[in-house]
Amino acid sequence: MTALRTSRSGRTGQYLALLCYLVFLAFPFLWLISTAFKPPRELGSLHPTWIPEDPTLDNFRQAFDEQPLLRAAGNSLVAAIAAALIAVVIATPMAYVMARNRTKLSTAATGWVVVSQAFPFVLVIIPLFLILKNLHLINTLFGLITVYVVWSLPFALWMLVGYVRAVPRELEEAAAVDGAGRARTLVSVTAPLLAPGIVATALFAFITAWNEFFFALVLLKTPEKQTLPVVLTHFLGAEGVADLGPLAAAAFLATIPSLVIFAIIQKRITGGMLAGAVKS
Repeated sequence: MTALRTSRSGRTGQYLALLCYLVFLAFPFLWLISTAFKPPRELGSLHPTWIPEDPTLDNFRQAFDEQPLLRAAGNSLVAAIAAALIAVVIATPMAYVMARNRTKLSTAATGWVVVSQAFPFVLVIIPLFLILKNLHLINTLFGLITVYVVWSLPFALWMLVGYVRAVPRELEEAAAVDGAGRARTLVSVTAPLLAPGIVATALFAFITAWNEFFFALVLLKTPEKQTLPVVLTHFLGAEGVADLGPLAAAAFLATIPSLVIFAIIQKRITGGMLAGAVKS
């Protein structure tokens, strides 16, 4: 009886901790939505409220009038989708080889992948800029996509190595005993089991590229090529004073693609882990 009460108390504590964490994560987003719909009078109020007393869409209209948000969003979308797809296509076979051939070299390579993520952006931006300049890729989306792929590839590789190692070798051996070749085994047995990991990795690469600001600021010079995070900074005045209403409206719109994509594929991430094990 005592053990049961202890178990219930522990579960209750876990739920409370999870609830506090969710509130902590949701607070900035909810406040952003509230700010986006507030008129200037409420934005300057000394007693702010959660729910706008007189909600308005003027902030959204002003945001679109002041800055080319659609064009910037299109640039960000192209860069993010291309970077995610290319990173996954490159990382998947590399991760399979590293996971299935455990040597000192592959272990060292995995360690280097993790360590490389600790490098700050400022450390690499100068040599990166010079390399792209020599390749005539400055102020091009292709150059920015290349940078995003290189920057997200190590972590994508590290993620996929873990997913590949979680796939039992016995499944591949059983397929080989049944007469399946190497290519058939990879396509029919291994690939379906890796699908959740591939989707999760692609989502990570997409969100990383969609939200990235520093590389886009340095590498893209003309307004026509700038991405959405860079354009959002244009709502800040010369003295750092923010045009709060339009900025909140534009920032809210900038979060929607990530939320929509995650909502679409979240079932694939959580429900497809063992899908390949039951395929004939």
